[in-house]
Amino acid sequence: MAKNGAELSDRLDGAKSAKKRELERFLEKVANKSPDFDRKQAERIALNEARDARRAEAAERKKAALALADEQKAEAKRAAQEAEEARLAALEAEKNKDKLAALALKAQQKAGRDAKYAARQARRDARGG
Repeated sequence: MAKNGAELSDRLDGAKSAKKRELERFLEKVANKSPDFDRKQAERIALNEARDARRAEAAERKKAALALADEQKAEAKRAAQEAEEARLAALEAEKNKDKLAALALKAQQKAGRDAKYAARQARRDARGG
């Protein structure tokens, strides 16, 4: 307990008088403000406005940098996708080239077999058989 054994009304009166003294001190400071107060207050306001402007500019620069980075990532992704498509097209072309070469070889082998068969038939027909 405050003030060891003081009555409630005494404690309330003490708190009231302390608040009154604080208010009087504050009003005295406000009434006797220094002549530089307005100038200093204007300087503080200007500094705060300048700081806020710098922060806004920095936020805009950061936003622009993020947008540029996103654009660069998207461009790199498109380039990688185009490179992958080109690689797949080259593989497909190589596969088609191999298929065409195999088909040409099979056609050549078939023509050779057909020529042998025709020669054999011609020999058989020449023998009369």
